[in-house]
Amino acid sequence: MTPTSTQGKPAPSLWKRLQAGSIEQLHVRLESLIVLIVLAGIMAMLSPFFLSVSNFLNILLATSTIGVLAIAATFVIGSGGLDLSLGSVMGLSGVVGAYVGVNWGLPMPIAVAACIGAGAAAGFVNGTIVTRAYVPAFIVTLGMLGIARGLALVISDGRVIYGLPPSMVYLGQGRPLSIPMPVIIFVTTAIVMHCVLAYTRYGRHTLAIGDSENAARTAGINIERHRRSLYTLSGALAGLGGLLFTARINAGDPTAGLTYELTAITAAIIGGTNLFGGRGSILGTMVGALIMGVLQNGLNLLAVQSYYQQMAIGAVLILAVFIDQYQLRKETRV
Repeated sequence: MTPTSTQGKPAPSLWKRLQAGSIEQLHVRLESLIVLIVLAGIMAMLSPFFLSVSNFLNILLATSTIGVLAIAATFVIGSGGLDLSLGSVMGLSGVVGAYVGVNWGLPMPIAVAACIGAGAAAGFVNGTIVTRAYVPAFIVTLGMLGIARGLALVISDGRVIYGLPPSMVYLGQGRPLSIPMPVIIFVTTAIVMHCVLAYTRYGRHTLAIGDSENAARTAGINIERHRRSLYTLSGALAGLGGLLFTARINAGDPTAGLTYELTAITAAIIGGTNLFGGRGSILGTMVGALIMGVLQNGLNLLAVQSYYQQMAIGAVLILAVFIDQYQLRKETRV
């Protein structure tokens, strides 16, 4: 039988709904796509090496870790929350995975599970404190930023853990069909998370909470449970980012992920996620992550020193929030 809507008309097919959702999200991020194209054009004019195939793969490889963290930021920020611990949780997860695989000598699947599980555990703690103790997310995740970084240093004794199992290293250095494994994992994760946010009840509830928590509660959404699950998901994705970074450099570095949360949040906001919740797009976040990747890659090719790059990222974050709020005010006036 053909499904019908509440008005008695045939309900749109799944394919039609997927098309409609994709067109809507692509329309929202047209501005970001234009910025990406213009930025790439500028970098291509400034550096003759920018348009090479190897450099393009380098951009995708460098973007993969930030991109996974930006997806995590999209879910949390879209719900009206904030996770400042992403970079530190990523570093902690990488150390835990390396410790399990090297110091304990356990098989690769267990080391991978430990890496992602450590991130999920940190995210669960964040979500529990936010929802049960009613401490603002800014304070909780800022505290976790320090706790996770300190715990990573304690576990590793302040040293880098080298010598990961080859099967684990393959996740960061393997190139099936000449495509880096981290890129494959990032794109796969983005597709799955896009479908979750755009086409499932979980995604709709996430953005509904960010749009109006009171209205969402009235609609019967369990705000506390959902928000706790969002921070757990964010931590798990940070753990996945830690796994990709650790496998890529073949070492568990307790200092990995410094300031990565800033870049991830910037990428999400550039991609159209409203800093105050209610709107988010994984497709847009992917574009935002590529913008940050192209910016950092271009600055590296131009031999711009790292501290100037941090200034550029901070400036882009402020500009992205300003543009987002300007467009929001303009839409409200209309």
